[in-house]
Amino acid sequence: MKLTRRLLLPSALLATALAGGVVYAQLEGADRGVPPIDSASTFEITGVEVDTNGKTAEEAREAGWRAAQLKGWKALWAKTNGRPISEAPDLPESTLNGMVSGIIVENEQIGPTRYIATLGVLFDRARTGQLLGVSGPVQRSAPMLVIPVMLTGSAFQTFESRNEWQKAWARFRTVNSPIDYVRTSGSGIDPLLLNVTQTKRPGRGWWRLLLDQYGAADVVVPEVHLRRTYPGGPATATFIARYGPDNQILGRLTLRASNSATIPRMMDEGVRRLDAIYAEALAAGALHPDPSLIIPEPPPIEEFVEEDAPVTTRAPTSVQPTGPMPTGDAPTGAVQSFTIQVPTADAAAVAQAEIAVSRVRGVTSAITTSQALGGTSTMRVTYTGDGAALSAALEAQGWSVSGSGTSLRISRN
Repeated sequence: MKLTRRLLLPSALLATALAGGVVYAQLEGADRGVPPIDSASTFEITGVEVDTNGKTAEEAREAGWRAAQLKGWKALWAKTNGRPISEAPDLPESTLNGMVSGIIVENEQIGPTRYIATLGVLFDRARTGQLLGVSGPVQRSAPMLVIPVMLTGSAFQTFESRNEWQKAWARFRTVNSPIDYVRTSGSGIDPLLLNVTQTKRPGRGWWRLLLDQYGAADVVVPEVHLRRTYPGGPATATFIARYGPDNQILGRLTLRASNSATIPRMMDEGVRRLDAIYAEALAAGALHPDPSLIIPEPPPIEEFVEEDAPVTTRAPTSVQPTGPMPTGDAPTGAVQSFTIQVPTADAAAVAQAEIAVSRVRGVTSAITTSQALGGTSTMRVTYTGDGAALSAALEAQGWSVSGSGTSLRISRN
């Protein structure tokens, strides 16, 4: 999960944002902005149902929360290890109390001596990880900017005002998702830049500026169409998983809520279902950054000398690491730009990947354009030759290469 930093806008964006009194009116008001939850330090289990009794309402509630801790632990263990809940080990209450960092009340009914509720349980990641056998980095996608779009009545909206769809994405705990979501709060200038019109604009120029502004490599547009039977009554929602500037549809589903009070729970379930669709697309290789969204490098500067002397052109260069260069014939052909994805567990892995790729003969520059620690980073590589030659050169250096054309994915054998 990635929380965006508020950066200074480029002059072109700033001029557009500040021009005109109408724009100023759109930014007025405090009913806007929902800060996303940072879930990097917890595991979450939701939908834990309990039905307990006690001498008093408070005792019944405490008994319900204790039961939820144990049920939540067993569900988390089964989910992590891919085994039945019945095989999960029992833990003493003192151990569970040290592992649980919070209880989320999704729905509860409190009687004089009885407690019926649906709860969520948050487990401290550091204290729980060893018991779960969780270790090592989890492969994640490149950073994906999230623009949640909601259609209700006859109007589309994103961040113009707080809505249940935006709140659901802000509540979503992304720690266990393989997608590196870049979620904005929706405050400040976000409603002007990340609006419905932008999601339907295929032109790459403006997208490049926005993605660079928010520190993302591509965009996902989760969309919901909410239809109410009558105010306060049943509601039906159609959820659509869109991806990229071309609005590619990866999947859709429909959920129903019995009344207005259950709409937030329906939205939360919709977020989880769409996240699963995006995760399946990532596993199938369909959620890779669009190379056309990469800001191209400026052309090399030509250096002119006297007329009677030959004109020379300075070729693009990059800082080359010290050490022996690989042997072999120098590649020939046109200079091309390639997008290469590489798993990077930490900052050291990013630097090592850059150095290794830059040592490949024929590579004139290797620059990391999207860094995802514990996930998949993206490099822009300039190479003299075609994709087949670059793949062969990388394999000769010990890389496993997949993909074709100008988009490749590499990993160590």
